Amino acid sequence: MNLDDLNKVARAMTAPGKGILAADESSGTIKKRFDAIGVESTEDNRRDYREMMFRTAEAMKNHISGVILYDETIWQKAKDGTPLVKIIEQMGSIPGIKVDEGTKPLPFCPGELITVGLDKLADRLPKYYEQGARFAKWRAVIDIGAGIPSYTCISTNANALARYAALCQVNQIVPIVEPEVLMDGDHDIDRCVEVTEFVLKETFQQLYYQRVKLEGMVLKPNMAIAGKKSAKKASVQEVAEKTVKMLKECVPAAVPGIAFLSGGQSDEEATAHLDAMNKIGNLPWALTFSYGRALQAAPQKAWAGKAENVAAGQRAFAHRAKMNGLAALGKWQADLEKKAA
Repeated sequence: MNLDDLNKVARAMTAPGKGILAADESSGTIKKRFDAIGVESTEDNRRDYREMMFRTAEAMKNHISGVILYDETIWQKAKDGTPLVKIIEQMGSIPGIKVDEGTKPLPFCPGELITVGLDKLADRLPKYYEQGARFAKWRAVIDIGAGIPSYTCISTNANALARYAALCQVNQIVPIVEPEVLMDGDHDIDRCVEVTEFVLKETFQQLYYQRVKLEGMVLKPNMAIAGKKSAKKASVQEVAEKTVKMLKECVPAAVPGIAFLSGGQSDEEATAHLDAMNKIGNLPWALTFSYGRALQAAPQKAWAGKAENVAAGQRAFAHRAKMNGLAALGKWQADLEKKAA
C-alpha cells in the first residue's frame, strides 16, 4: 500500500470547491427515479442519462472531483463507444465504485439492517482498480426509532465498514466510509446528534482495530438534522453549528476530508447547510458534498428521457454542481438560486 498516493486521491476528492457526484443508484432505486419522470429503466436509458451528466464539462471540470458508479455503469460504454470511465477521467474527475451489496435484516434486531458484500470483496477490488476506480463506497444504514438503534446494529455495521476500508486500502483504493443515520423518523436534532456521535465513535474505533490509515480515507456522514416527521425543524444555522460540533468531537484531524450525504434533504437545503458549515470555518478537515438526489433531481426532471432535452438536463446539473461547489467554499447565497431560475 502506498499511503502517499491514497492521501493524494483523498485530497483530490475533497479539493476546495469540488465534491463528489453519487451516481451509484441500484437498479431498484434508479427505476423509482425514472418512474417518477415517466422513463423506462432500460440499460440504454440508464447509460444515456449518466452519460449526459458525465459529459457536462462545466460541472465536471469545475465542481465535481469524483463520481461514484454502480457496477453496471463502470463497465458501460457511451453511445460513441468510449468507456464511461474514460469520459469521467477526460473531464479531470476520479472514477469510483459502490462495492456494498445492499442490506439484509440483522438477526435478533427487529427493524435493523446490516450491509452485506464483504465475502468476495477481496477478489472484486483489483478488477475495479484495473477498470479505473480509485476510490470505493460502502454504506451502513442506522435507523432511529423506538428502542433503536441497538449497540448490536451500530457495532456490526461499524466493523463491516472498517473491514471494507482495510481491503480497499490494501488494493490501493481510497475507501469512502459512509455510516448513515437516517432522517426518516420523528426524532429531533439532538437525538440525531446523540445517535450519530455514538455511530461515529464506534466507527473510528473499529477503523483503528482494522489498522485503517485515516490519511487515506474520506468520511461520508449524515448531517445533524431532525427527522422528516419531527414537529421541531432546526434552522440552517442550528444544523450547521451542531453538525460541526459533533464532527469535531468524533472525527480525527488526520482524515483529509468529509463529504456529506444529502439523505433526503431538498436540493437547496443540502446546499444551504453545507455553506453554513463552511462559513463557520476553522475546520481540521475539508467539508464538501457527496450528493446523489440533491445533485440529480433537477437534471432528471429537465431531461425526462428525451434526447432533445439533454442540453436542459446538463444546464440543470451544471447549476446544482456550481451551487454546491460554492457551498463547499462557504460562498453560496440564496439569491444565486433565483438568478438561475
